[in-house]
Amino acid sequence: MTYLRESFCYHMWMVLLAVYDQSALHRCLVRLGGWCNAQIDESRILGVLCRQGAVARSWPDSLLCRVLTFLINLPAWVLHKLYLALRLTFEDSFFARLAFSMGDETAIAQSWMIMLLWVIPFSHWNNAYSLMGFVLLLALFYVGAMHQERFRMDIVHIGFYPMLLFGAMFLAVAFSYVPSESLRFLFYHISAALCVLVTVSAVRSTEDLKRLAAGGSVCVLVSSLYGVYQRIQGVEVNESYVDMTVNAGMPGRVESYFDNPNTFAEVLILLLPLVLALVLCSRRWYSRLIACGVAAVGVAALGMTYSRASWVGIACAMVVFVFLWKPKLIPGFAVLCVLCIPFLPDTIWNRILTITNFNDSSTASRIPLYEAALEVIKKSPVTGAGLGTAATQAYISDFNLYHGEAPFVHAHNFYLQVWIEAGLLGIIGFVGGMLWNIKRAAHAVRHCDDSAARTITCAAASALCGAMVCGLADYLWNYPRVMCIFWFVFAMAIAGAKLCKVKST
Repeated sequence: MTYLRESFCYHMWMVLLAVYDQSALHRCLVRLGGWCNAQIDESRILGVLCRQGAVARSWPDSLLCRVLTFLINLPAWVLHKLYLALRLTFEDSFFARLAFSMGDETAIAQSWMIMLLWVIPFSHWNNAYSLMGFVLLLALFYVGAMHQERFRMDIVHIGFYPMLLFGAMFLAVAFSYVPSESLRFLFYHISAALCVLVTVSAVRSTEDLKRLAAGGSVCVLVSSLYGVYQRIQGVEVNESYVDMTVNAGMPGRVESYFDNPNTFAEVLILLLPLVLALVLCSRRWYSRLIACGVAAVGVAALGMTYSRASWVGIACAMVVFVFLWKPKLIPGFAVLCVLCIPFLPDTIWNRILTITNFNDSSTASRIPLYEAALEVIKKSPVTGAGLGTAATQAYISDFNLYHGEAPFVHAHNFYLQVWIEAGLLGIIGFVGGMLWNIKRAAHAVRHCDDSAARTITCAAASALCGAMVCGLADYLWNYPRVMCIFWFVFAMAIAGAKLCKVKST
């Protein structure tokens, strides 16, 4: 660190910063940023958008919330009574004390678990791993709750709309066109529900939040390094992913170990904002340097996926991140984005230009997919076709609703796919849950001083915004592991907002 501070580059950088601080450009940007902040604070439109709805306000005191809280904490209550009855026996046992210590640090165990689970190659992956992992974490949490009465599952902060969505999943199995197929997909959603429950309940400090963000960063690092390695080795162009008539000269799309370039890109747009948050909130220079390296490799890998929807999604995520974190930087951020355009590789720029080109078979093929999904909604708007892509595929095939050339896999639209799988309650719970969580996170960071919890909350909320924009052209839950990562980020936003609220009181 001393050598770095004595270097010529460091001194030049400090001189440039001093010049910038005294420049007219700096004064102009500060005034412009202040004006943006004033507009945000006084905006009636944003006031309506950020206002907590009646449903969200009434949820903590509702009968349903109290019943669910009682049921989910019943095992912890029983175990605690057992501990009180046999306290001396447990306190004299080395293994019991070890188990209690491990249970108290469930968040640490989760950070290690996601490091291990999310770097398993697709060829060796089994969706049962997620379910088993989060069941073990749930059991570990209950062990911690056995000797601590305050260590309880948090249903209140998860909110009404996510609970409505998870409830709609069970109804979607009961009313499914192919119930046996839908039952298999229900277990994937149960894994996601456990992920949310454990994450929100186990995070009790900013350090827990940072550890979980670091666990996600390991996934970004390993998968991105492998993606860069694929590019160096050479990736064969897969014409089912790329229309070469309008993408001439574009290299093959890297997919890392996620089997599909779009899936890999979706993982990156969910986790890269958390890496950026670690860059901003790391206390030590070497940890900040490592986070910068992970972010750089992740951005490079995201570019190599050539996933247009994910590029738009990450751009939206970065805009929201700056807006939530420091609104006064918006003008400077906009200028920086414009200045970066000439430095984009030709293949990436040409790929961006094909987003609205309906001569691109990938773009044009989505129209019959959307039409088929809308026909399902017309036929069965309340119950949908059933949970999971298998049930919707069978429904669409049997009723001859799809007339495209490529096979129907899913609707290539997050919102349409959730509706045709989980019905009206499902789409209300999904959209309501996303809006409620993002609004809650935005409100929390606007009323909290600078802290790591605030920065990570901004990152998680911005990642959700990016995913929702990406979802306009793709279905992020097609792979259950990505679904679990999505709900992990969702839970990070809730846990971060909860910590921000504690800090601001």
